[in-house]
Amino acid sequence: MNSNVRVRFAPSPTGALHIGGLRTALYNYLYAKQKDGVFILRIEDTDQSRLVPGAEAYIVEALEWLGIAPDESSQRGGPHTPYRQSERAAIYQQYAQQLLDEGKAYYAFDTAEELDAMRQRLKEAKVANQQYNSVTRVSMRNSLSLPESEVKKLIAEGVPYVVRIKIPPKEEIRFEDLIRGWVKVHGSTLDDKVILKSGGLPTYHLANVVDDHLMGISHVIRGEEWLPSAPLHVLLYRYLGWSEEMPAFAHLPLILKPDGNGKLSKRDADRLGFPIFPLNWSDPKSGETSEGFRERGYLPEAMLNFLALLGWNPGNDSELFSVNELVASFSLERIVKSGAKFDIAKAQWFNQQYLRQKSPEELQAVIEEHLAGAGIPINDQKISGAINLVKDRISFSEDLWNESKFLFLPPSEYDMAVIQKKWDQETALFLENYSEKFSSLESYSKETLHDLLKEQLEKAAWGFGKVMPALRIALTGVAKGPDLMETMEILGQSETQSRIAVAIKKFNSI
Repeated sequence: MNSNVRVRFAPSPTGALHIGGLRTALYNYLYAKQKDGVFILRIEDTDQSRLVPGAEAYIVEALEWLGIAPDESSQRGGPHTPYRQSERAAIYQQYAQQLLDEGKAYYAFDTAEELDAMRQRLKEAKVANQQYNSVTRVSMRNSLSLPESEVKKLIAEGVPYVVRIKIPPKEEIRFEDLIRGWVKVHGSTLDDKVILKSGGLPTYHLANVVDDHLMGISHVIRGEEWLPSAPLHVLLYRYLGWSEEMPAFAHLPLILKPDGNGKLSKRDADRLGFPIFPLNWSDPKSGETSEGFRERGYLPEAMLNFLALLGWNPGNDSELFSVNELVASFSLERIVKSGAKFDIAKAQWFNQQYLRQKSPEELQAVIEEHLAGAGIPINDQKISGAINLVKDRISFSEDLWNESKFLFLPPSEYDMAVIQKKWDQETALFLENYSEKFSSLESYSKETLHDLLKEQLEKAAWGFGKVMPALRIALTGVAKGPDLMETMEILGQSETQSRIAVAIKKFNSI
């Protein structure tokens, strides 16, 4: 492997993995594999109050389902263990102390009430951003405003404190983003973020910078929501003396609602009736269960293809890519800056394309499972015919059975609204005569069935529309479906005649 390219996906186990997070993981994976590099899964669990049981295992399973398992992780091991930030607390404290000793960070003893009062004063003074910064810190309780003796006394007494970074107020912080170009932010617009919490654990800002450096991360590929924090991270690299080894940044565009108006949320997905999580998720706190793309019937290869194109384009009209083709084609330069609209119809189209590519054996297994459950004997020829009949009409594996089960089970219900319009004694007599002539056919096939029907209709001076709806209802129970002559061929002569006879008896008695 090329040790020069090391990327990481660093989610927080605070709930189910959002589809946007899965796309971030995919882009990291594709870039690593293209460069013969390393893809790392690191768990950002320093916010212990928000941890959700089962969330980490869910993340691992989701990556494995999509086929993008990491090279290094808590489960797989690696040269930089541990890969959970909660197990690396001593490491972060060491670097926080370095920043304190060098005057690049400071202790802050402010209570929640004091912080609220500060923000209220700024709000009343009509200050746009109520921040803890170079202006406000001089009036707060911290090691910059208090005598050194008092600071030592407060620490010795165990008074809770946090460590804040000291932002230079008169400097411009700049860095080049691989997707967005140069980003420039003035220090006066930033606040002195907390980098070490009162419990001794770091915030994301310190932990991710330290871990990315120690784990040799070459490229930070993450969501756009982290772009406002990037200048702080750049400053931390400089403060810690790591500017020369700072990774390249690439901030991915948001995944937008289908109408393009705002970021896609679970509420939007629920309202519009599609999943937003890769797998089923049962929230242990609320008890709510959300259906995942996997359980809805989406194939992993279809989701991988769909997600890859949700914010990236290959530079041509190609849409269907195997994972190896994606690895070969992927580039950070072709990721768009603007948000990407989530189009569930496109996701279904991808699923349809990959479902059609399944082997006959794989599709047959889907139908056989249902036949076994219903106690229906396996007929390979009939199953093969069913697959060929409906495979272009399905988007999900379950559709294969739902669209073809009428071939294996006679109708238990009929579309009576159509029958009342299309059924009469003449129609019944025509279908009875048509059915009786099946035995005189040289071969029972869709071609001979069509020719016979055409011949009988010409004798009666009728058009196809006179009998086709009634014939379809008699055979399938519904008014719409795949080619009717091919349906009759798959059903076979005996079953077709039986269904017509049952329908005639039933409908003539109405």
